[in-house]
Amino acid sequence: MKPPKHSSEPPFGKENQDQEFEQELLKVERALVALKERYNQVQADKASQRELQQRLQRSRHSKLPNVKAELKQIQQQLEELELNLESQLFSWDSLKEPFWQAIRFGGLGVIIGWLLKSVVG
Repeated sequence: MKPPKHSSEPPFGKENQDQEFEQELLKVERALVALKERYNQVQADKASQRELQQRLQRSRHSKLPNVKAELKQIQQQLEELELNLESQLFSWDSLKEPFWQAIRFGGLGVIIGWLLKSVVG
């Protein structure tokens, strides 16, 4: 029996897998950085929201003449912050796959339904 020859070069499949792994790892790292940035933004928005709500409460109890303009401005800023905070839940990237799954299987169901209807009727 001859001992098997050991090649110093990795097989092509192994090299390709390593490159794919590195690319996926870079993707994950970029996603983590984006997630950290979004988390920091959400924390800052929540702090701003709390501050604006406190200002809103103080302004409502105030008897100054320019209170209406300030109340309107605070309310607008609060609405913008709420929109920013809600946008973290829904993004096209998070909805892309379920959307296309629904389109694919819903369309497939319609086609199967038409075929069955044409066969039966």
